[in-house]
Amino acid sequence: MTTSTRGSSSPRNKALPAVLVLEDGRTFRGRAYGAVGETFGEAVFSTGMTGYQETLTDPSYDRQIVVATAPQIGNTGWNDEDDESARIWVSGYVVRDPARVPSNWRAKRSLDDELERQGVVGISGIDTRALTRHLRERGAMRAGIFSGETIAADSELLARVQAQPHMKGASLYEEVATQEAYVVPAIGEKRFTVAAIDLGIKGMTPNRMAERGIEVHVLPATATADEVYAVNPDGVFFSNGPGDPATADGPVALMSAVLERKTPLFGICFGNQILGRALGFGTYKLKYGHRGINQPVQDRTTGKVEVTAHNHGFAVDAPLDKVSETKFGRAEVSHVCLNDDVVEGLQLLDQPAFSVQYHPEAAAGPHDAAYLFDRFVSLMEGQRA
Repeated sequence: MTTSTRGSSSPRNKALPAVLVLEDGRTFRGRAYGAVGETFGEAVFSTGMTGYQETLTDPSYDRQIVVATAPQIGNTGWNDEDDESARIWVSGYVVRDPARVPSNWRAKRSLDDELERQGVVGISGIDTRALTRHLRERGAMRAGIFSGETIAADSELLARVQAQPHMKGASLYEEVATQEAYVVPAIGEKRFTVAAIDLGIKGMTPNRMAERGIEVHVLPATATADEVYAVNPDGVFFSNGPGDPATADGPVALMSAVLERKTPLFGICFGNQILGRALGFGTYKLKYGHRGINQPVQDRTTGKVEVTAHNHGFAVDAPLDKVSETKFGRAEVSHVCLNDDVVEGLQLLDQPAFSVQYHPEAAAGPHDAAYLFDRFVSLMEGQRA
């Protein structure tokens, strides 16, 4: 799925017309927001009331046009501390009522200015409730945002949208991952070393581990087993990331090599889907996915219900009602979404490996799932003992 943007820094951009076109022909007209031009991606909605900066800089949103369901966006502006990566990854941004003036003591500029600065085409002033209901009923779909000179006849815009590739079958994790390994040092006394495979990792994730005395070696998505074990890890972590997990044969092979050595393993989001594939389960595309910071998940190992942060359009197809036999031993579904019974976590019963489909680092909150990093520490402690 390709993205094309043409940014402009003129304050008159806010008065320019813009149009959002969905692949089924549904059209929404509003005003330009951020950069002016055209952009394409998969239209999805996020239900978070806060945390738009973390959302926009999450690499898992690569090549997606994100619709904010909260009606007013931009109140806290944009700061230089809350980015989850070095850039905005969303293809486009859709809001109903952009804040006229940001108000926060940490704000350095407005959200509109930052979108413009990074060349991200957006649209404002549309009925995002109607758009969200449409996507929920019809499913996430290809879309385009057009503003300024890129606006043409509706039929021509629809043809441009329908010419874009689908998200299903898209291999995106390598284009968002680091190209060079780097280290996030432990905070305080170093207790463990973890090799983290970057499939689209968010900045807060290694920080959460560093807070627990873990030195994190972040490695490219293309890392080999030899490169992973060259850092002498006590554990291996597989991160979140974008795209279809069915395309991720390389990470699946790497995870299988880690499982064969029985090294403590933890995966989140895309990493959960990789574990599912390594165990022999399939994956599938959800109709509209889970995106937001208010998704209820039950930890079936404790019975506890957590409010969690999500960003995924694919899921693991594993049985909820039984323990499965795999080539790496017995496995079971450890977490489940209470909205729709989607698999939200897996764990092996015969070796130290588990994963969840959501984001326990949750920089914008909630923090109900932060204990999962402690669970990873416990696995490494147990292996060392």
